[in-house]
Amino acid sequence: MLHLLRMEYTRTEQEATPHIPEHIEFLKRHHAAGTFLVSGQTVPSTAGGLIIAAGVDRAGIERVLVEDPFVRAGVGRYTITTVAPRRVHPDIAALLDREGAPPATS
Repeated sequence: MLHLLRMEYTRTEQEATPHIPEHIEFLKRHHAAGTFLVSGQTVPSTAGGLIIAAGVDRAGIERVLVEDPFVRAGVGRYTITTVAPRRVHPDIAALLDREGAPPATS
């Protein structure tokens, strides 16, 4: 499964600013673990951000998102859209196995 995670600010972007360093560490940690495949701010950034995640089920991604400093501080919330990929570009397929998780590496 893939999860499209749309984060939107529940407060102003300025109120979220003090939490950005911790949020970036949160992103780095989950990118390193292979759970987050892509992340970035929307354009314009005032709308929030988007993450593409894989390798965990819906309940697992919900547990990950409550760790986000934006969520903990009450300045952001996520909308989760779970997708079962059917057609995948070959360049992206290398990142995914049949369950939509990053392939195991040795």
